[in-house]
Amino acid sequence: MSTIAIADIQRTAAPAARVRLRLTRRGRIVFTTLAALPLLIVVAFFVLNGGQASAGDAAAGGARTHFDTVTIQPGETLWQLAEDTAPNADPRDFVQDVISLNALDGSGLQAGEQIAIPTKYTSGQ
Repeated sequence: MSTIAIADIQRTAAPAARVRLRLTRRGRIVFTTLAALPLLIVVAFFVLNGGQASAGDAAAGGARTHFDTVTIQPGETLWQLAEDTAPNADPRDFVQDVISLNALDGSGLQAGEQIAIPTKYTSGQ
């Protein structure tokens, strides 16, 4: 009896059944997402960091903004500063350039505040 049992074990173990791995729709979505994730991270990094890179290039390159500083006196406004500093220039342009250069929220100023004035308004105009 022992020889028959051994023969049966050998016969059933010899032909290995071949199992095919099948991906479901959910599995394909998961693998595609995992494969695309590094690409999405790189794209997000460049999109979010793009503004800083362009600002750094402008500061390091040739288009530099030169400016002088002025201390604001009590009661002084940007409009008065425009008339005193650049009488030949359009005050609206002056105010907009000063707001942009100093990253101001509006045209309100505080006494003693240091304001940067673009050189194009202080040199010869």
